[in-house]
Amino acid sequence: MPHQDELVPNHYKLVSSPGLTGGATRIELRSEEGPEGPATLIFKSVKEGLFRVTFFSDSHPLPPYPSARRPELEFLGLRTVESGDFAKTFHRGDIEARIDWTDVPVVSIGYSGHPPLHEDLPHRSYVFDGPGVAHYSKYARGDLHVGLGEKAAPMDLSNRHFTLSATDCFGYDAWRTDPMYKHIPLLIRATPNGVIATFSASHARGSTSVGSEMDGMWGYYKVYRQDFGGLDEYVLIGRTLQEVVTIYADLVGHPLLVPRWSFGYLAGGMKYSMLDPERDSIRAHDALMNFASKLVKHDIPCSGFQLSSGYTMSQDVLQTRNVFTWNKERFPDPQLFADDFHRRGIRLIANIKPYVLKNHPAYAQLEANGAFFTDPRTGKSGVARLWSSGGGTSGEGGHIDFTSEAGYAFWYNGVKELRKTGMDCMWNDNNEYVVPSDKWELALEHSAVAEGRTADSANLTRKDIGLWGRAMQTELHGKCSHDALLEVFPNERPFVLTRSATAGTMRYACSTWSGDNVSSWDGMRGANAISLNAGLCLLQCYGHDIGGFEGPQPSPELLLRWVQLGCHSPRFAINCYKTTQDSFVGDVIEPWMYPEITLHVRRAIKRRYEILPYLYSLMLKSHLTAVPPQRWTGWGYERDPEIWRSQTLKDGDTQYWLGDSLLIGGVYEPDVTAADVYLPQRQPRGPGLPQHQRAAPVPAGRRVGD
Repeated sequence: MPHQDELVPNHYKLVSSPGLTGGATRIELRSEEGPEGPATLIFKSVKEGLFRVTFFSDSHPLPPYPSARRPELEFLGLRTVESGDFAKTFHRGDIEARIDWTDVPVVSIGYSGHPPLHEDLPHRSYVFDGPGVAHYSKYARGDLHVGLGEKAAPMDLSNRHFTLSATDCFGYDAWRTDPMYKHIPLLIRATPNGVIATFSASHARGSTSVGSEMDGMWGYYKVYRQDFGGLDEYVLIGRTLQEVVTIYADLVGHPLLVPRWSFGYLAGGMKYSMLDPERDSIRAHDALMNFASKLVKHDIPCSGFQLSSGYTMSQDVLQTRNVFTWNKERFPDPQLFADDFHRRGIRLIANIKPYVLKNHPAYAQLEANGAFFTDPRTGKSGVARLWSSGGGTSGEGGHIDFTSEAGYAFWYNGVKELRKTGMDCMWNDNNEYVVPSDKWELALEHSAVAEGRTADSANLTRKDIGLWGRAMQTELHGKCSHDALLEVFPNERPFVLTRSATAGTMRYACSTWSGDNVSSWDGMRGANAISLNAGLCLLQCYGHDIGGFEGPQPSPELLLRWVQLGCHSPRFAINCYKTTQDSFVGDVIEPWMYPEITLHVRRAIKRRYEILPYLYSLMLKSHLTAVPPQRWTGWGYERDPEIWRSQTLKDGDTQYWLGDSLLIGGVYEPDVTAADVYLPQRQPRGPGLPQHQRAAPVPAGRRVGD
């Protein structure tokens, strides 16, 4: 069992409630029963649809570098504030928020005249738990719960427990693995009568129980547990998912626009960059040019190539990757290689990993300059085992500390040089920051820290990564790559592809994917649900490695079905590392690998290019309004009772909207040639029912098959 050392402060007193014509926007409560001093709880009505709750003490400071910049308070729409001796009610539009501190503080938020959509758990709402905190609230059984960034299928997160962290889950199970690569603590409850969400701005690790725990005395509840520091939580409310997602985007930042070319077919495969002339009788540069020639031979368009980290393999030390270096045996002239691909209309996406092994030529200087975390037990750079080459291989080294001057500068300059060489996109990979100790310390000296640090943390002396959060490094990693690209080409959109992400990372990285998935029919199906939750959390230029990154080679039928499905998603990439007896090199998936299906694969990829203007328009809408291109079937159809009644639809693994106009279904089993989809309806059944197909009208509100 995890540790438990709960303390529930009681006997709160009103400290302040600043006046305003027509009411107040905040109240502050204090209890003398906190750990090592008073406990403080502040409730703010930030603007219509957005509230903020902070809960902290001297020993439990608020997140010093939150993933959301603190918004300005707005008075527009604040109609009345009703006050009692131990309660206060805020009215904004038709939204009502009440805080009652008769016992422990209990916040309830909903629409006037209706039951609350969010309600804290009485007697156990805001809790100190060891070095961290917990927030308990009531759980509504049967409702749809979604979000949390990137979680295994199904889409409905109800009755499940999740770790809030990020890890390198190579070869994960799309239905069971947790955690995955993203750390985004945004949990949304969606109902026909409104939508409510809670979002924690802390980068610290934690967990959340979405009704998976219950107790005979406490009943059904949700609980968010945070390992370190105080609570900085936002509550968002709207009539629909779209309203809540837009409020969330206004808080953390709207999705960035990706370059138009990135919507085409993105090729890849670790094997190509791993080929040595001495061992494999062909150098990587030539193997990649052969691949480009085969694209022409098979008449398959391609817009970009994901250059795996084999180009950084040391020529002197086997099985070692050295970021920002080139293996000149494989790529004798990197600029010539880039020019060759560019002449064919193919951009290059360079893999870069934010750590340095001890045998990297720059390691000693970086260590001397303080570019890594500090281990307080030794007073020296923290040393961890880091992935170095093929499956299961590792070596000692250090993660770049992006709060250090030396670490930030090393990365910034390395990205600039890669961009000047002709690498069009930086592929921020392996950036989950799986650091072995919460006690390791950050430098906190680079100006990027000051830009995002809160004013009330100015006197904070703690530097431990447990409080500041490993995920903070992922955000700064994105910022450093983004800003370096912008310096080299200030008139181009910086393109950063990131594997891990926080809410704040996507202010700098414009695309991401689900990491190292496995070839399987279940994996293809589960990926749909993962995409839908990702999109709700603003991971909207998102996709999966078509055919599976790891595992056996897909069968011809599985590969074709996956290509056909994947062409109708925001991001379309075929990139893999297929384990073979020679795990050092691995194998690849190529569109023409099965001659019996090449014609159909070609048609599907060309179909992708036919709808590219449509895809780009969806991403533009995403950038402006935060509407995800890939959406749950019930998005915009909240009045259809079937979308709330059908668990199949709530699980989100069989069908989805691609924009407003394309309802996408798929085949998820071998030897199946037909599938059905449900056509949602905006209005109750009756005359004038919407028609989804002009050529062959089909009534909404029912399932149809091929």
